[in-house]
Amino acid sequence: MLRVEDVRSAYYGGATALWGVSLEVGREVVVVAGSNGAGKSTLLKTISGLIRPISGTIEFNRERIDGLPAHEIVHRGISLVSEGARVFPYMTVQDNLKLGSYRKEADRKQDETIKWVFQVFPILKEKRGQIAGTLSGGERQMLVIARGLMSCPQLIMLDEPSAGLAPKAVQGLFDAIGKEICQEGIMVLLVEQNLRAALRIAHRVYIMENGSIILEGDAESIQENEHVKKAYLGL
Repeated sequence: MLRVEDVRSAYYGGATALWGVSLEVGREVVVVAGSNGAGKSTLLKTISGLIRPISGTIEFNRERIDGLPAHEIVHRGISLVSEGARVFPYMTVQDNLKLGSYRKEADRKQDETIKWVFQVFPILKEKRGQIAGTLSGGERQMLVIARGLMSCPQLIMLDEPSAGLAPKAVQGLFDAIGKEICQEGIMVLLVEQNLRAALRIAHRVYIMENGSIILEGDAESIQENEHVKKAYLGL
């Protein structure tokens, strides 16, 4: 389990972006939603060790990880898929995937994991020999998530995976996250502005505004909250 407790953090440039944020993630899909500038990406970067927290604690499997370097946090079993679907454009799909299995455990299971991610995202199997830079936006997003899964994480953190994608691509992507990935026992922390789509697969939801958690609850209760309806669902 991931436990973030009263974390305060600053983004690049020194301005405080998180003000006493607390959350938990178990074997489920947890969504963090909010507008641009709410602190969502800073939260993921702080958990992954790219930004050091000013105060508070971060525990993973009952061990503190705040203060550890980013590569050590990856070796503990946490994978971050950053926003922007950044692939290695001049390498094939399969070679992009292989780059994700740099942990010793993941390297030993590379062939097995590739077979599994091809089941999760069948289009990648069809295009495994294609140059990654020629993929569509939705296919590139599938590829970066699959590459994150190649490290055999216990927790995968996804930053705005639906950004710029057509509705049909978003539905397919979220179906894979909510079904195949979560059902494999992998914890999912999903940062997403498209709350309407994310609620389809969420077990629990946190709403962030101005660097703080203002609401939390199960997906059903969040969906019925009047502030959420007006501010995030357009109802």
